[in-house]
Amino acid sequence: MSRDLPVGNGALLINFDRNYQLRDIYYPRVGQENHTSGELNRFGVWVDGRFAWLDDHGWSRDLVYLPDTLVTNVTLRHPDLALSLTFNDTVDLGRDVLIRRVRVVNEGPEREIRLFFHFDWHIYGTEVGDTVMYYPAVKGLVAYKGQRCFAACGQVGDRIGLDGYACGKKDVGGAQGTWRDAEDGELGNNPIEQGSVDMTLALKLGRVPPGQTATAYQWLIAARNFAELQTVADVITLRGPEAFLERTRSYWIAWVNKENREFADLSPRVAELYRRCLLVVRTQVDSGGAVLAANDADIIKFARDTYSYMWPRDAALAVYAMDQAGYVDLPRHFFELCARIVTREGYFRHKYTPAGDPGSSWHPWVDPTGKPQYPIQEDETGLVLFALWQHYDRHRDFEFFKSYYRPLILLAADFLASYIDPLTGLPEPSYDLWEERRGVMSFTVAAVWAGLQAAANFAQLYGEMKLADRYRETAEGIKQGTRRYLFDAELNRFVRRIYRRPDGTTARDLTIDSSVYGLWYFGMLPADDPQIVSTMKAVYDRLWCKTEVGGIARYENDWYYQVSQDIANVPGNPWFICTMWYGQWLVSRAASVDDLRPAHDILEWVAGAALPSGVLAEQLDPYTKAPLSVSPLTWSQATLVSLVHEYVRKRLALASAPPAGPATRPS
Repeated sequence: MSRDLPVGNGALLINFDRNYQLRDIYYPRVGQENHTSGELNRFGVWVDGRFAWLDDHGWSRDLVYLPDTLVTNVTLRHPDLALSLTFNDTVDLGRDVLIRRVRVVNEGPEREIRLFFHFDWHIYGTEVGDTVMYYPAVKGLVAYKGQRCFAACGQVGDRIGLDGYACGKKDVGGAQGTWRDAEDGELGNNPIEQGSVDMTLALKLGRVPPGQTATAYQWLIAARNFAELQTVADVITLRGPEAFLERTRSYWIAWVNKENREFADLSPRVAELYRRCLLVVRTQVDSGGAVLAANDADIIKFARDTYSYMWPRDAALAVYAMDQAGYVDLPRHFFELCARIVTREGYFRHKYTPAGDPGSSWHPWVDPTGKPQYPIQEDETGLVLFALWQHYDRHRDFEFFKSYYRPLILLAADFLASYIDPLTGLPEPSYDLWEERRGVMSFTVAAVWAGLQAAANFAQLYGEMKLADRYRETAEGIKQGTRRYLFDAELNRFVRRIYRRPDGTTARDLTIDSSVYGLWYFGMLPADDPQIVSTMKAVYDRLWCKTEVGGIARYENDWYYQVSQDIANVPGNPWFICTMWYGQWLVSRAASVDDLRPAHDILEWVAGAALPSGVLAEQLDPYTKAPLSVSPLTWSQATLVSLVHEYVRKRLALASAPPAGPATRPS
């Protein structure tokens, strides 16, 4: 189930699903420890003897944020209960606490209304050895294990405290959990339990007159020990939860509107989506610099692993987008992390945990014959260098890069320049960006070319011309090898990759793959190069989904979350990034304002396919437009940011260009 509404501050990340049930609590690193393991944390309401959880089919839901903030603005109505609820929830900008405000409108006669908040704990990602208890010092419930403590407190009116609680076992001896205890409107007040446990608290709104609104606050504090927990609890008691909600709302409005942005002829909904994408990207970035691919725990059921890792490629393109938007600190923190994790050989590994440790991998260290090989996706190393130069070129922060010049930039560039096949001039084989096959990918050669050009620029900046010449000569060899070996004259397009067969011979992979966009996007070839034009047209013709949904698939007969075997019409599920890559090409080659219309339409398509909250999934069902795989995908959100910037820049340039007139003979 997609995570429609993430809220976070770089240390505490909270995810809500499409029913507005809290699903994930990541702390103290974004994506590292999920203390609920993606299980349901329920909210329920009791009204004069009737009860409903939020997954009840009677609710209608409007799942959005307050404009330009990371504060939710979720409205739920239950006609049978004659109730309307409005949630405004956020993670405070400075303290690790989830603040929730619930406004309840009684649309029926005067009745007593009670609210129930449930937490299903798997502290450190496991339910073994957790403790839940009522803790008088904070007037709330506390869950803890080791160096992780969580306090759930509440307030109705001026009174801070709970109107009932339950601490109990779950999934042991037939026990379902304390949430079952809430369904009669009363809790048993068991003060402590340990093992596999959950907890539920009650807040009573009293009797609410018809048409009137009652308000409750509930907050969840995350801390490393009881002293930290108590400090935050005391501050909230002193200042009140509303103060934290309001300051966080104001902060994000200022953050996302830091630049006076121009949107040219783009619609208000695209402009709104642009700002939302900036905010969502920010929730997926750990304060230590790691840019996580996604933090949707439901993927575990599909792959027994998560997307809560940093792929240097995805991260580099995300920080490039944030650079385009004018944000400096986020890219810098990423580059600082890269300097710590690059290997002594100069490459980046497959992926990393939020803390910067090597992540799980399926890339082997030996080939089928047992010969050692690097288990890498070489484009990841190239794109980190690409992003580094783009950052410098935009901000000219020369002092920042001094300490990274040799231990990061030159180290990585030397690896790229040495990992070259002398016969072709192309990079040696590595794994593709889709992590499925080994060979020499068109996307990878473009990324390596861009990385070497970036390193050459830095070397020239520091006066090391021999190094600059070496990197540029290697890059030129890659460019020539790309034309010679990766372009198929008969098909009149670039191929996905070349690879070695088991018998040692070389073969071409002719599958049409959307990632060939990298050949022009990273600067190796012009967007209007005839070979690029024919290639991108082939991508559109073959990979555009011929359904009402539309969008571009990754490649022909894409198996991942495959919905249809009608490959002729649905070559694969439409991906947001692949569709926007085509849009970026349309922007780059546009020679007139009219040429931008198809790219404009793609931006509107993205806005129309986004969830109501503005969240973009990885891919879509080609028939229903429902989100598939993880949601949100950081790469999707970041690509929208880049496409908007590129579109607006090109639109303004074309609009201000003098009209082309007939040639005149000089006098």
